[in-house]
Amino acid sequence: MKPVCFAFTLALAAATLAAQTTAPNQLAQARVFQFEQIPAHVAPNGAEGRNFFNGTLATGESVGAHETMQPAGTVPGAIHTIQHTEVIVIVEGTVTFDHDGQTDTAGPGSVLYVMPGTMHRLRNASTAPVRYVVVQIGGDTKK
Repeated sequence: MKPVCFAFTLALAAATLAAQTTAPNQLAQARVFQFEQIPAHVAPNGAEGRNFFNGTLATGESVGAHETMQPAGTVPGAIHTIQHTEVIVIVEGTVTFDHDGQTDTAGPGSVLYVMPGTMHRLRNASTAPVRYVVVQIGGDTKK
C-alpha cells in the first residue's frame, strides 16, 4: 500500500472511531422517548419501523429498542439470524413466529424471546396491522 493511501486509511479509521466513541449515549440518564418524535421509516413491503434508541447501560450492555408495524397481507422479511438477544412484545394483532424450524402464534401481550443465532422472522397472521416492540441486548445491537 502506498504511504499516502495508508495514511488516508489510518486517518479515516481514526475519525470513524472518534465519531463512534463521541456519540452521546442515549441511555446515560433517565428519559422518555416520545413516540410522535421518532421518525418512521417505511420499508418497501409497507411495514413501518421506529428506532427508539441504541445505547449502553450503566452495567455495560449495549441495548437498542425499536417498534415495527406490519400491515395486513405484508410480505414478511426474510428469515434471518442475529448476534444479540431480542425480547419482543406483541402490542396489537397476531403474529406467527418462525424460529429454528418451528412456528408459534402470539397475540397482544405475548412476549417472544430470541437468543443469538436463532433463525427467525415474524409474520402478520391477522387481517389487521400488527405492532410489536423489540428490545435488543448485547452482541451486535450497535449496528
